[in-house]
Amino acid sequence: MTETPPDEALIAALWRVIASHGWPGLSMRRLAAEAGTNIASLREGFPTRLDVLLLHGRVMDQAVLAGTIPGQGGSARDRIFDVLMRRLDAMQPHRAGILRLFEDMRRDPALALALAPHIGVAMRWMLEAAEVEAKSCEARLLALGLAGVWLATIRAWARDESPDMGATMAALDSALDRAERIARPLGLLRNEAAPPPAGEAAETS
Repeated sequence: MTETPPDEALIAALWRVIASHGWPGLSMRRLAAEAGTNIASLREGFPTRLDVLLLHGRVMDQAVLAGTIPGQGGSARDRIFDVLMRRLDAMQPHRAGILRLFEDMRRDPALALALAPHIGVAMRWMLEAAEVEAKSCEARLLALGLAGVWLATIRAWARDESPDMGATMAALDSALDRAERIARPLGLLRNEAAPPPAGEAAETS
């Protein structure tokens, strides 16, 4: 019996099938053939198509976390920017399949609803990667806000065909600006030094 392929290989096969056939055309038989395994082995680890899709999220989390250096320094905003861009870098090889899924999700709101809670979980891990500390209730609010930032960035990424992802970075920068303006007065970034008032900045310059 052929064993289930490593997670990365299975994810690559998933997105190739979706790019060619869309979410409606993704069958476990077709995925097993693309991944070089058999359907019995696939069933052992993945009861449904959604389980394979959720594997993608976990693999992206792991790619970001594995590349995180403890004690990064800099502001929370800069660390979050770096983390989300690294997540997009990990997604870039699967761009064609992911964009096809986005198109299919517009016609399948049930799929979007099924994935929504998992975005929050992923963003909690991204806050961990960015070394943003918060109490439990505050962390939930930060993750919710970061999910909004992520979705705005993803929409820009879907339209951005430039090799350097310049438009995507600009969209992320803008979304983080908006999120920071909301989070700071609420005390959600209290561990970060606030910028000095304009008068103080001028005196020290």
